[in-house]
Amino acid sequence: MRFLNSLFYYGFLIPISYLPYPVLYFLSDGLYVVIYKMIGYRKKVVIKNISNSFPERSAEEHQQIEREFYRHLCDLVVESLKVFTISEKEVQKRMRILNPEYIDRFYNQGQSVILAGGHYNNWELFAVAIDAPLKHKAVAIYKPLSNAFFDKKMRDTRSRYGLKMISTKATKEEFEKKDNLRVIIFGIDQFPSNHKNCYWSNFLNQDTAMIFGAEKYAKEYNYPVLSGRINKVKRGYYTFEFTDAIETPRSTGYGEIIERINHLLEKDIVARPPYWLWSHKRWKLPRPVEQEQVS
Repeated sequence: MRFLNSLFYYGFLIPISYLPYPVLYFLSDGLYVVIYKMIGYRKKVVIKNISNSFPERSAEEHQQIEREFYRHLCDLVVESLKVFTISEKEVQKRMRILNPEYIDRFYNQGQSVILAGGHYNNWELFAVAIDAPLKHKAVAIYKPLSNAFFDKKMRDTRSRYGLKMISTKATKEEFEKKDNLRVIIFGIDQFPSNHKNCYWSNFLNQDTAMIFGAEKYAKEYNYPVLSGRINKVKRGYYTFEFTDAIETPRSTGYGEIIERINHLLEKDIVARPPYWLWSHKRWKLPRPVEQEQVS
């Protein structure tokens, strides 16, 4: 199996990664025809997610979001392959961090922080871009892949220019460290693996189980919680900006941090819907009866 993984990685993925962007986007256009027009990759999931999230919009608007999403998804696939071999200079040109001074003030105050974000626009390019412009050491919490070979390649790729990757199982251990000031990055729009300890709220017009870790660790270790936004400028070019900060997490009520950071993500999705990961099975289970909201 390792031989086959190596053959696929070095014989197929890496050669594609070395292709220039115009060729990659030519491949993306062809991929769009295959996965959207021919295969219909997770099309039922995408259609259901979009229609449930925007019940006030027309069927034509839903279909437009759907088409634009698949075009963006195909671009994201080839752009993610490019990350395997992209230079640091090219990374900084294609993912510009607009306001690093926003987070630098916490560094100057001797504070580590949490950065909350979702699968919006090109998060893979963001991963390799975020460490270099900041004074904090960038650390990302992630769930390891089941395939050990590709899990290592993914970690190596995202860590090429400074980002440190930490398994979800080592989260507490990372927070206990005092060696340097860190910005610890949490993905907040994945489906929680532990449904008993998640936080339930409304997100995109649906009952949604939310990961509680960002709020839990923010209050336990008194880390300010920052939010940010990845903007797509044009094909292959993005910017990132810090947009909000909860500076005193221990003064907030239960669920207040989770509500606020998810509301900001939701606001971005509503503004530009095609750039979120609609193929993700975000709403797998209904809210448990014992946790239903009382009207």
